Amino acid sequence: MAAHRRQRPTFEEEQAFAHAGARFVAGVDEVGRGPLAGPVVAAAVILPLDWIAAGKSGEAGSANPREMLNDSKKLSPRWREQLHGIIVKTAIAWGVGSVSVRDIECKGIAPATRLAMKRAVAKLSCRPDALLIDAMDLSDLGFPCKSLIRGDERCGSIAAASIVAKVTRDRLMSRMDRRYPGYGFARNKGYGTREHIAWLRRFGPCAIHRKNFAPVRDMVMGPDLL
Repeated sequence: MAAHRRQRPTFEEEQAFAHAGARFVAGVDEVGRGPLAGPVVAAAVILPLDWIAAGKSGEAGSANPREMLNDSKKLSPRWREQLHGIIVKTAIAWGVGSVSVRDIECKGIAPATRLAMKRAVAKLSCRPDALLIDAMDLSDLGFPCKSLIRGDERCGSIAAASIVAKVTRDRLMSRMDRRYPGYGFARNKGYGTREHIAWLRRFGPCAIHRKNFAPVRDMVMGPDLL
């Protein structure tokens, strides 16, 4: 059980900023860098101070929702939805930013991801004192910040942001499934699953496919232009 707990995000980074005088520490994360379709979405979340001050994880079965926080990819859709509801209701502030497929194609995925994160931070209803970011540098925003590799696995605020971003984008892709039926967007969320690629080859790309991502790019250009 102890080993399992160590794998969950902690609030050590938030506490370190708090000891340095930061009151509002925002976790920032994105989802959607790898899919063949749809936008990249980022979220910024400032969690309640009592979550951060609580320190070490409580006993198994605790009712405290922070005990359920984890990297969104490690949670079932049901748990993600439940935690999303808790986070957006109890957070001091939260914001979501996205970048369209067209901008991803024009800017490239890394600049588009950074822009989505900046937009999420700008949507916060209160000014953060510091940022904890999953594997991205946002120091040009002017806030004290720290970038953490695999931050969504290590840091509670980043994990919360990953959940908000993931649920937001999943809901959007489910709506896109109704607008562009036949690609299975409600199931694959735009990722390059075998089913998705099979339907892509049958129907060709739609308006929300990223035309500069392989294998979409190869279908757009055709064998004679490769």
